Amino acid sequence: MSFFRNLLLALAGAGFLAGCATDRSTGMAPGIELTDLASLPAPEGGYVTRVQPGDQLEINVVNSELLSGMYIVDDNGELVFPLIGAVAVKGDSPTRVGEKIAQRLSGRYVRNPDVRVVPTELSQPTVSIGGEVEKPGAYPARLSRTLARAINNAGGLSEYAKSEDVLVLRTVNGQNYIGAFNIEAIQRGNYPDPQIYADDIITVGDSPARRRLSQILQFMPLLSTTAILIDRVGR
Repeated sequence: MSFFRNLLLALAGAGFLAGCATDRSTGMAPGIELTDLASLPAPEGGYVTRVQPGDQLEINVVNSELLSGMYIVDDNGELVFPLIGAVAVKGDSPTRVGEKIAQRLSGRYVRNPDVRVVPTELSQPTVSIGGEVEKPGAYPARLSRTLARAINNAGGLSEYAKSEDVLVLRTVNGQNYIGAFNIEAIQRGNYPDPQIYADDIITVGDSPARRRLSQILQFMPLLSTTAILIDRVGR
């Protein structure tokens, strides 16, 4: 049985060294600011619908039927509008799109233009959830407005998830931020459930120790049989 014990210890030792070599530090890349639970900033304007390529917009220029109509945002994030040409609208709110068009029309083409934009077919804002969750992917932001809800939408934590290693990546005014959270503590009510916004990226880390244990247990039947055979020969 000494063979079995030695091999098991060797596997465990190799897993331990691999775990030690894993770099689990955060906030080390240039331009990244690591923040605590309370200071992860919200995007300007909070939960706002943003225009994306492929969206269809109904644009009404008051008292100008010739300019009013349905417009589609092209693959470059622009829409072509009469008189003023291409207008970059990707990432803008519908209100901001109207303001841009009004500014371009004002004075030269229309006196004091009143432009109203209503999305008819708008790409659904999403939250990206990856790492150790059951169903990684992109989920509707309107259904994932808090971290706990977002994790639940992704099927919950997977078998090897590390509950205290949940990161939220967010860009606000061109600055990248990372929020580090303990989802189990949040679910227990020890901390507030933080707000999640469209375009946030949520990553759930894994537990190397639990993964190593599972890998070792997979070999248990094989190792036991081998050890017994060697032990019989030794006898």
